[in-house]
Amino acid sequence: MLELTATLAIVGTLLSGAAMAQPAKHTIVLVQGAFADASSWNGVLARLQAAGYATVAVANPLRGVSTDARYVSDVVASIAGPVVLVGHSYGGQVISNAAKGHDNVKSLVYVAAFAPDAGESAADLAGRFPGGTLGEALSPPVRLSGGADLSIDQAKFRNQFAHDVPAEMGALMAAGQRPIAEAALTEKSGDPAWKLLPSYFVYGDGDKNIPAKALAFMAERAGSRRTTVVAGASHVVMVSQPKAVADVIVEAATRHP
Repeated sequence: MLELTATLAIVGTLLSGAAMAQPAKHTIVLVQGAFADASSWNGVLARLQAAGYATVAVANPLRGVSTDARYVSDVVASIAGPVVLVGHSYGGQVISNAAKGHDNVKSLVYVAAFAPDAGESAADLAGRFPGGTLGEALSPPVRLSGGADLSIDQAKFRNQFAHDVPAEMGALMAAGQRPIAEAALTEKSGDPAWKLLPSYFVYGDGDKNIPAKALAFMAERAGSRRTTVVAGASHVVMVSQPKAVADVIVEAATRHP
């Protein structure tokens, strides 16, 4: 009986050690872009959490590239263990700058997102390729001290930004959109982290904010490990096609421990 007890104790210790040796899953940090908010990740978050990932949907301030990148960088610095940084739209420029200096950031995922090179801005890239119609969908700028805020006209929001989500959801998204400082879209990027880290891209070829040709160009330039193009999907592909986006994020996490 004593021998059996001792054997069970040894087996229990070995199993416990094996469990402890399993690497921790990545924390997925998601950064929304202009005209969206953190709730735009909800469908993706539900899938990531069900798969056992810790998740943080950052409330991107949308004030300027350097300011926003510093904010996201501070969030990353507070996380112990490996991180996948995910950016939507303008949030792609933010993660490209925020990842620098953090050894725990293992990969980057660009969701219908800008991936500028040093000295480029979101406005530069959006205007380099034909097909974008954001300019004609914007409301008149709201003038603020030291600048202006931009938002999409609510009557034009769904057609421009989210044509593939239900009308009721589109109306809610339009009302809850986060404006972006005009200067954020023209601020130049620093040297981007995609030159050092493995990057993944997912976007819809029905995007009206960032032309699909621009997104394809940025993915190729960044040496994307996998580029997923969702047929007909809008700029908010993470809302309309959350599984496709979550699948790319999981791949980015599992391939780069």
